[in-house]
Amino acid sequence: MRTNVNMISGDQPVKKRMTTHVWKTFLRYKWLYLLMVPGIVYYIIYHYVPMFGLVIAFKKYNLMKGLWGSEWVGFDNFRMIFSSPEFPSLMRNTILISVYRILFNMLPDVMLALILNEIRAPWFKRVVQTITYGPHFLSWIIVYGLVFSFFAPGAGLVTTFFRDIGWGELDVLTNSEYFRSLLVTSDIWKSTGFGAIIYLAALASINHELYEAAVVDGAGRWRQLWHITLPGIREVFILLLILRIGHIMDAGFEQVYIFLNARVYDVGDILDTWIFRRGIEQMEFSVPAAMGVFKSVIGLVLVIGANKLAKKVGGSGIW
Repeated sequence: MRTNVNMISGDQPVKKRMTTHVWKTFLRYKWLYLLMVPGIVYYIIYHYVPMFGLVIAFKKYNLMKGLWGSEWVGFDNFRMIFSSPEFPSLMRNTILISVYRILFNMLPDVMLALILNEIRAPWFKRVVQTITYGPHFLSWIIVYGLVFSFFAPGAGLVTTFFRDIGWGELDVLTNSEYFRSLLVTSDIWKSTGFGAIIYLAALASINHELYEAAVVDGAGRWRQLWHITLPGIREVFILLLILRIGHIMDAGFEQVYIFLNARVYDVGDILDTWIFRRGIEQMEFSVPAAMGVFKSVIGLVLVIGANKLAKKVGGSGIW
């Protein structure tokens, strides 16, 4: 009994010291914590409070009755989604477009970063970075305007050139065979510069002494690239890959919605465009909300699975 009392009395000073240490740390970095407040408030207001709206997915929502006055229907909205004849096509298009983005859009980022890292003329490197990074600031409306000016049926610069030299009519924007390729190509042009900057930051963090030691050992540029540079950016690549896999159910709503037209619906209509039509254009909120919950659950499962897989193959993952 005496031993227990001593242990308890001995724990109290330890807890007191820990509390004191926490307060001292807080006071020391109080301004940094203060800088965190706007970000925390932003996430609470715009990311956590709206989660209460997920209740709409389980109700037959009526604007006049409000959130709490609408009829509770349970999983009827989800059954309606899964039994819809459009659902298989929407899922197929969404997954295919997202997978194409992952397969073809990540490698150009890495390749551009590696090329820029090898350039020794600072002025030329800045010029290339400016040219490749510029499209990132353009909205998809402007990008589509540029694409339309080149490939408009019968009036675009490229389509007119093909017709004038006798190669026939070129149909790109309204041809279902080219639609997904057009999405991937325009996304590469727009986002490669921004992705390369992330990898350039990772390349800058590699210890230059490793390259010096490799040169002493007689390693050439290709050996240095394979044994030092690529392993140095592996963790960043895996991190971005996991994040992209988590958004595989999104497929880029803005770009797809702007490029979409009636003749390519069979290959271009995705979950987000369907949600927009049902929720905004047709004023049906419950079914699109249920689709949003479904997408979120799938994205969470994919992120957790990709993170565990990354750790098994030797990566660090997100957490």
